[in-house]
Amino acid sequence: QNRQMTEQQYDLVVIGGGSGGLALAKEAGKLGASVAVLDFVQATPRGTAWGLGGTCVNVGCIPKKLMHRAALVGHTMKADAAAYGWTGLEPEKLGHEWATLVSNIQEHIHSLNWGYKVQLQQASVKYINAYGRFVDQHTLECTDKKGDKTRIRGTNIVIATGGRPKFPPEIAGAAELCVSSDDIFSLPQCPGKTLVVGGSYVALECAGFLRGLGLEVAVMVRSILLRGFDQQMAELIGANMISEGIRFIRPCIPHKVERTEGGRLRVNWKAPETNQDMAEEFDTVLCAVGRAPLPIGAAEIGVKMHPVSGKVITTNDQSSVQHIYAIGDVQHGAPELTPTAIRAGILLARRLFGGSTEQMDYVNVPTTVFTPLEYGSCGLSEEKAIEIFGAEAIEVYHSTFKPLEWSVPHTEGDCYCKLIVNKVDGNRVVGLHVLAPNAGEITQGFAVAMKCGATKQHFDQTLGIHPTTAEEFTSLVITKSSGGSATKGGC
Repeated sequence: QNRQMTEQQYDLVVIGGGSGGLALAKEAGKLGASVAVLDFVQATPRGTAWGLGGTCVNVGCIPKKLMHRAALVGHTMKADAAAYGWTGLEPEKLGHEWATLVSNIQEHIHSLNWGYKVQLQQASVKYINAYGRFVDQHTLECTDKKGDKTRIRGTNIVIATGGRPKFPPEIAGAAELCVSSDDIFSLPQCPGKTLVVGGSYVALECAGFLRGLGLEVAVMVRSILLRGFDQQMAELIGANMISEGIRFIRPCIPHKVERTEGGRLRVNWKAPETNQDMAEEFDTVLCAVGRAPLPIGAAEIGVKMHPVSGKVITTNDQSSVQHIYAIGDVQHGAPELTPTAIRAGILLARRLFGGSTEQMDYVNVPTTVFTPLEYGSCGLSEEKAIEIFGAEAIEVYHSTFKPLEWSVPHTEGDCYCKLIVNKVDGNRVVGLHVLAPNAGEITQGFAVAMKCGATKQHFDQTLGIHPTTAEEFTSLVITKSSGGSATKGGC
């Protein structure tokens, strides 16, 4: 039987113990507010669950980057080491132990889970491991893993629940037989031959590191790659992944996944060119077709939700109910990025309890897609820049080049970078894009310049560090409008 209902009152209740929710709760606690954080992970259909910290720490950025790193290490040993004089690393003798990688990554994640609990205690924040649902505009019912229920009340309530991967209902057997990014990083056995369904950054990143670990990988995409990103860059990423041995099936989606007698997964689809029925067997099928918010009863108590995304509609993080807010991925229109959620949470706490008026600035947010060849961007895509300012106002400076490091092992392929400038605003840089090794590190530095309103002249006046990949941005002279070749020669 349920325990007797009790209601504890807090200045702030945060629903969700991910990056944004934790940052908000800790900052509010430091500012003297009484704070509670509700966090409860509902297991995936495969039974995968995890600890405090949210998607980024447990099943997102952290394990993804580490598996990306594992793939890069393998590539260096197989493709580059011999050319640089290293011996004893015969590619045919190199192997990879999936279980070792997973174990070491999970050990690191568990240390982070524990650290978050300690940090909450230090900030005098109450951590409640229970699933919260609205009862009314100030009250939440909290259900723990045993099914026991309690109630808490918040003068202010922040929804920071993020989202969870979706399994397309039109794909028969997907929810029962496929895995998602919530599962892949802790699979006890090697995924083997894998089909990744989707063209999102999650799909391409997972396909990339799985291929880098030596697995056979195919990607099935309904339409475009990286919707919302610069499409020239997206297609360059796709071409690079094909050169790495990843097979793309597009435009196409499967219509059925079924278990064979031998235990593999048979995926059925129609060929994009002929509409012919096709089928192929895989060891693992990973769905990465988008995410959806969790049901917590917000709409029922008056919080307006977007009819398509199902996310909270906000103005300056505030929902349609005055004292209920939303930050992070659950906020409609906000970038689905950990750093934006963290910053938004900290700023909201300071406005609520510290007398601040500073709002979150979502302009020129840098990000990186950790595909085999990384893609970093800050600001507008070329398509969006043209849409906002008009084609006649936009100029694109670009370069196709090879990093020095690729010269000795004779690495095939190219890197690419471009600056998108607004000619009628003093050639202000409104978009920066780079496809190259360590693109995240490159983009982070230039994001500061863009935040300061950098123009093309500022880039031209900046001395490059030689020889680096990042210095390409300081010597761009070829424009798209000129029609000249962007391929760079020399050092």
